[in-house]
Amino acid sequence: MSLRSGGPPTRGPGVGGPGPTTPVPSPPSRMSPKPNHSVLPALVVVVLAAALHAVCASPALAAGAVAPRTTLPAVEGQVMCVTCKIPLLVAQSPQASRERAFIERLIVLGRTETQIKRALVVQYGPTVLALPPAHGFDLAVYVVPPCVVLALLALLALLLPRWRRRGRAGAVGDAPLTLSPADAARLEADMARFD
Repeated sequence: MSLRSGGPPTRGPGVGGPGPTTPVPSPPSRMSPKPNHSVLPALVVVVLAAALHAVCASPALAAGAVAPRTTLPAVEGQVMCVTCKIPLLVAQSPQASRERAFIERLIVLGRTETQIKRALVVQYGPTVLALPPAHGFDLAVYVVPPCVVLALLALLALLLPRWRRRGRAGAVGDAPLTLSPADAARLEADMARFD
């Protein structure tokens, strides 16, 4: 019996005998395997599903989602009592109580933290915010301190090597002091007086 690849099917138990026709399996080929075309549609489906998930999870589409509700302590730490001039979180005055009630009403209405701060500015003025807005002249509050710190660090970087050189030069180049004869006589007289 010879193994034929792709030959005609043989009959039943014996060659040419009665029985159902069954195909003879072909031996495994040592050549390159045939590409499996059933994987390609599955791969396309996976790539399309990943792309669809990325599009659906984008921030533009998620903008319509419900924003997390804010809390009174979260807002209290960012605003001031307009009469006490201290953070609302620690203020204990009638004005602070009115501001807290106003914030709680806005929270119940479902406002976000940013919307609540805007409403507070409209109601009480810009001094209600713990931090000034970052535009116009108020921008100086955010820009000037880092610039001053950088300028001081640059000045220190320039002066520190000079101070070190001056200190080393003074320690190495110190010669013993010699007194003039008049100063030496006066020193001897002063020391004799104290003995």
